Amino acid sequence: MEKTNQLVDLQGLSQQLKLSKRWLRTESSAGRIPSLKAGGKRVFNVDAVRNAIANQAAGQGGEA
Repeated sequence: MEKTNQLVDLQGLSQQLKLSKRWLRTESSAGRIPSLKAGGKRVFNVDAVRNAIANQAAGQGGEA
Protein backbone atom coordinates (compact mmCIF):
# COMPACT_ATOMS: atom_id res chain seq x y z
CA MET A 1 0.00 0.00 0.00
CA GLU A 2 1.38 3.38 -1.02
CA LYS A 3 1.81 6.13 1.60
CA THR A 4 0.31 9.43 0.47
CA ASN A 5 -0.44 11.85 3.35
CA GLN A 6 -3.38 12.89 1.17
CA LEU A 7 -6.07 15.05 2.79
CA VAL A 8 -9.62 14.53 1.55
CA ASP A 9 -13.10 15.61 2.55
CA LEU A 10 -15.75 13.21 3.83
CA GLN A 11 -16.98 12.40 0.32
CA GLY A 12 -13.47 11.58 -0.90
CA LEU A 13 -12.73 9.45 2.15
CA SER A 14 -15.98 7.56 1.70
CA GLN A 15 -15.14 6.85 -1.94
CA GLN A 16 -11.56 5.78 -1.27
CA LEU A 17 -12.34 3.51 1.66
CA LYS A 18 -15.71 2.35 0.34
CA LEU A 19 -17.38 3.13 3.65
CA SER A 20 -20.54 5.13 4.23
CA LYS A 21 -20.29 8.84 4.92
CA ARG A 22 -22.68 8.39 7.83
CA TRP A 23 -20.44 5.82 9.55
CA LEU A 24 -17.30 7.88 8.93
CA ARG A 25 -18.98 11.02 10.29
CA THR A 26 -20.09 9.16 13.42
CA GLU A 27 -16.63 7.69 14.00
CA SER A 28 -14.99 11.07 13.47
CA SER A 29 -17.37 12.86 15.84
CA ALA A 30 -16.69 10.20 18.48
CA GLY A 31 -12.94 10.64 18.03
CA ARG A 32 -12.36 7.08 16.87
CA ILE A 33 -10.89 8.16 13.54
CA PRO A 34 -8.61 11.18 13.16
CA SER A 35 -9.72 14.31 11.35
CA LEU A 36 -8.93 18.01 11.14
CA LYS A 37 -11.26 20.96 10.95
CA ALA A 38 -10.16 23.30 8.13
CA GLY A 39 -12.21 26.32 7.15
CA GLY A 40 -15.38 24.95 8.69
CA LYS A 41 -14.94 21.66 6.82
CA ARG A 42 -13.66 18.38 8.22
CA VAL A 43 -10.75 16.80 6.33
CA PHE A 44 -9.09 13.44 6.76
CA ASN A 45 -5.64 11.95 6.16
CA VAL A 46 -6.49 8.75 4.30
CA ASP A 47 -3.53 6.77 5.66
CA ALA A 48 -4.18 7.87 9.26
CA VAL A 49 -7.82 6.80 8.99
CA ARG A 50 -6.85 3.44 7.47
CA ASN A 51 -4.42 2.86 10.34
CA ALA A 52 -6.99 3.84 12.97
CA ILE A 53 -9.58 1.47 11.50
CA ALA A 54 -7.01 -1.34 11.28
CA ASN A 55 -6.05 -0.79 14.93
CA GLN A 56 -9.69 -0.92 15.98
CA ALA A 57 -10.22 -4.13 14.01
CA ALA A 58 -7.16 -5.63 15.72
CA GLY A 59 -8.61 -4.71 19.10
CA GLN A 60 -5.94 -2.14 19.85
CA GLY A 61 -8.22 0.89 19.92
CA GLY A 62 -6.70 4.27 20.77
CA GLU A 63 -4.99 6.70 18.43
CA ALA A 64 -3.29 5.69 15.20
